[in-house]
Amino acid sequence: MDKVKRLVAERSVVIFSKSSCCLSYAVNILFGELGVNPLVYEIDQDPDYREIEKALMRLGCNAPVPAVFIGGKLVGSTNEIMSHHLSGDLTKMLVQSHALNKY
Repeated sequence: MDKVKRLVAERSVVIFSKSSCCLSYAVNILFGELGVNPLVYEIDQDPDYREIEKALMRLGCNAPVPAVFIGGKLVGSTNEIMSHHLSGDLTKMLVQSHALNKY
């Protein structure tokens, strides 16, 4: 849990991902197209990835990856990110967290 909290505190946008997960890939591409440079942490590259998965689930993630944090807060996984994107709220969150300079 400490590793997850430390990583989330380091950057405005953190995406916990797995290198083999197509949904993680799609979310990473979306943020790149929006002009955001998130910290993408590939949990399957970490020897403690099972502990990271458990920590993410305890924090409220429905699925361990992708898990997106913006401004230190869990926003959610693919469904939540896409819903926020389609409503325009994702851009607002990114601007508020200083991950994106718009408006």
